[in-house]
Amino acid sequence: MKTIKWKLYLSSPREKVFDFLNTPEGRAAFWAESAEEENGFVVFKFVNGMSYRGKVLSTIEPSKFEVDYFYSRTSFRLEKSDDGGTNLSLVCTGVKESDYEEMHAGWISVLMALKAAADFNIDLRNHDPKRCWDQGYVDN
Repeated sequence: MKTIKWKLYLSSPREKVFDFLNTPEGRAAFWAESAEEENGFVVFKFVNGMSYRGKVLSTIEPSKFEVDYFYSRTSFRLEKSDDGGTNLSLVCTGVKESDYEEMHAGWISVLMALKAAADFNIDLRNHDPKRCWDQGYVDN
């Protein structure tokens, strides 16, 4: 098993970034077409028709959101930066060797979409099932 680590700076305050991670509306703005929470699980539904039900493992508002995501433990830690923005650290553990390359690249797509949504109110995704990750497009 492998671990993925990424860091991202957002100019948005961490309370706003946390809401993108911890609410269905926030997750649907950058991560999945919908991501409703039901009984402690997030039901991610993607543009290609795929879905995944991931258990919310931990939340500490506004500094930590942790979820089971495609059979790996994914932790987002949010620290307030000196300028009022947010330093985000993502750690994804338990990644199968065979999934590592795709997941490593996939997190860049997700994190850049989060930055665009939180900092600029822009959705970078095209929402087209014919032009998604499965066909080699970088849209998440």
